Amino acid sequence: MLNNDLRHPVLVAREAATVDLLTDGRLQLGLGAGHMRSEYDQVGLGFDPAGTRVERLGEAVTIIKRLFTGEPLTFAGRHYRVTGHTIEPRPVQRPHPPILIGGNGPRLLTLAAKEADIVGFSGITFRQGGVQPDLSGWKVAAIDERARLVRDAAGDRYDRLELNALVEDLQARRERWRISYYVVFEPYIDAFASVVAALAGR
Repeated sequence: MLNNDLRHPVLVAREAATVDLLTDGRLQLGLGAGHMRSEYDQVGLGFDPAGTRVERLGEAVTIIKRLFTGEPLTFAGRHYRVTGHTIEPRPVQRPHPPILIGGNGPRLLTLAAKEADIVGFSGITFRQGGVQPDLSGWKVAAIDERARLVRDAAGDRYDRLELNALVEDLQARRERWRISYYVVFEPYIDAFASVVAALAGR
């Protein structure tokens, strides 16, 4: 997952297209609006309100998708301006590599439902200006609410979406919410291998 605020979307589109080409079309592009204030403080960036960060991500996704087409892009938004720009090479996957947008807030999940191919439920909200993690988003009622929000916002797109989560209890979560795609932090990959084997029926 890339924090959108750390890279200009034109650069993201260029690098993603090249990675997709070099990997023979195996790239999945994960994008987030940024949620950890410490990340912004460390690189000297202002930490805008969540609504502003999500709005900026929405513009970035529009720019990236349109650049992936190979056509010249002119875009004038509140946060980005691009004039007559094209990228080369184009990504191998058509119309573009799958885009994963992850988060927990309603605005971000609405954006993901409308624009992403994969919607990631992080279950984490950062309170107190982006410094205090709140994990209450993984309570059953909260996931029900967020899954309903995504379904409603996606409309006709919903059946084509893949749902992603950074959680456990895989089979129960798949049955209840259709979540079938999981993120596992690197230190736990070896331990998780037995889970993958069990789910694969081996």
